[in-house]
Amino acid sequence: MLTIFTFFSALSFLFFGFGCFFLPQMKKEFVRYGLDKFRTVVGALQLVGGLGLLLGYFYSPTVQTAAALSLSILMILGFAVRLKIKDGFFQSAPSLLYALLNAYLFYKLITII
Repeated sequence: MLTIFTFFSALSFLFFGFGCFFLPQMKKEFVRYGLDKFRTVVGALQLVGGLGLLLGYFYSPTVQTAAALSLSILMILGFAVRLKIKDGFFQSAPSLLYALLNAYLFYKLITII
């Protein structure tokens, strides 16, 4: 299960990270969040996190663990932003689920390193 969760999260964050740079809808969402000036930073963090999960899986559990923790924190902040701008729970839920998924990965991986 750890492998499936790792690849699911990594590929998701690579997609979301690239989306921050290239998808007009993602650009509009960051304007809606009031965070348009942070869009490229968030996109870069998502790309680095996704790559960290993948590279860590193959080469370094320490890197994978750090990436999982970082993505979990990023998604907790994303969840808080969605709640702050008054998105409903169901609109905000994906960020919470990704936070929990990466927290689970972190928890499982910390026992390995």
